[in-house]
Amino acid sequence: MSRQSALAHARTHFDSGDFLVTLSRRVALATESQRADAAPLLRRYLSEEIENSLAKLGFVCEIVENPVAGMPPFLVGERMESPDRPTVLLYGHGDVIDGDASNWTNERSPWRVSVEGERWYGRGIADNKAQHSINLAALAAVFAERGELGFNAKIIFEMGEEVGSPGLDAMCEALRERLCADLLIASDGPRQRASSPTIFLGSRGALHFRLRVTNPAGARHSGNWGGVLANPATVLANALATLVDGKGRIRINGLLPPPIPPHVRERVAQLEVGADEGDPALSANWGEPGLTPAERVFAWNTLEVLAMNAGNIAHPVSAIPRAAEAVCQLRFVVGTDWLHAKKLIEEHLAREGFHDIEVTIEASGAATRLDPNDPWVAFTERSIEASTAKTVTLLPNLGGTIPNECFADTLGLATIWIPHSYPGCRQHAPDEHVLAPVMREALQLMTGVFWDLGDADVPGAR
Repeated sequence: MSRQSALAHARTHFDSGDFLVTLSRRVALATESQRADAAPLLRRYLSEEIENSLAKLGFVCEIVENPVAGMPPFLVGERMESPDRPTVLLYGHGDVIDGDASNWTNERSPWRVSVEGERWYGRGIADNKAQHSINLAALAAVFAERGELGFNAKIIFEMGEEVGSPGLDAMCEALRERLCADLLIASDGPRQRASSPTIFLGSRGALHFRLRVTNPAGARHSGNWGGVLANPATVLANALATLVDGKGRIRINGLLPPPIPPHVRERVAQLEVGADEGDPALSANWGEPGLTPAERVFAWNTLEVLAMNAGNIAHPVSAIPRAAEAVCQLRFVVGTDWLHAKKLIEEHLAREGFHDIEVTIEASGAATRLDPNDPWVAFTERSIEASTAKTVTLLPNLGGTIPNECFADTLGLATIWIPHSYPGCRQHAPDEHVLAPVMREALQLMTGVFWDLGDADVPGAR
């Protein structure tokens, strides 16, 4: 019984093809949470794939109905070994974004794993089926070698992450005692680079808002009324330019973050963005001046215009449009006054002379960031470095957004995320894929983390 033999067990599981068989079966289930007719598959994924795998490890599981009517259920499970051992909460999601089958190339199917060299293609394979499959297989490797995990484990698994995790926070609040733990360990999102094992400690928040301008007179002939009736599209374009300028810089002071904390700046100082093969070239002079690309992605706020609409772009007519709309997104770090965003945007537009723009907040999620000096961070770094002989890349938070506030804020946990994908994985797009070398390494390093949690010298030991 040893750490090295557990890692060898994990390697064998991958190299033998057993991991591919399991992952292929899971990808074949079209668990698109945006589709109402997928409800039976979403429940089946919990019962047949997740609950069955956990039962073999001695977990007691229950499928719990979502407190939000019509939304997919959750799986909650636990394996409690000793009150003197640390307790880890695990999380994953089995739902995927729309398969978009017609746009996959080279006769690939979103519901079949296609192995092409180091790339394994399939919908949800990066987000999140390979990631939680790696973590479950790593638990199994430790259990097979040790005969127990060596720590207490709980899990909450959802099937609605791709539609905004409805009910997850309410579930965490309702089951606060049942989900009590020392820390969260979960996997989602990409590594900072494919070759670099990565951990992140939270995520940027996300705020979606809609701006709408209407012409009270309705659409009117542009020759007869142009120059005397305000054009909603022109008004909206100029209003947007007061929110974010032509270089991508936010112009609403109230939606800027506080200064970057020194310990965060230190952590991202050496990070490179867009350095992997296949990454897009970074735009010159784009974003907040005076910051590195890594600081812009991981330590600052960005405001993006996601969609715009006015008139009919496919069949334009010579008329001032009836209305114009834009959907915008603020990605923000801890310390941003995002709860007052609607008021801040409205006041800013009024100061700029735009008084008739309707502002609607459509969705939001809080920013989170565990203190990088938390002892669980050092524990995880040491464990991964022992398994990979590589220096770990530590991100104070992910550039994207995950439902980490449910765990960090509602449950009050230290949160450690260990991603197993990479930036070029094309998640949410046609030809989504993962890299076999990254998965093989991830399976071993997760086995090492779970093995080390069973040692006496861990932060949560009593």
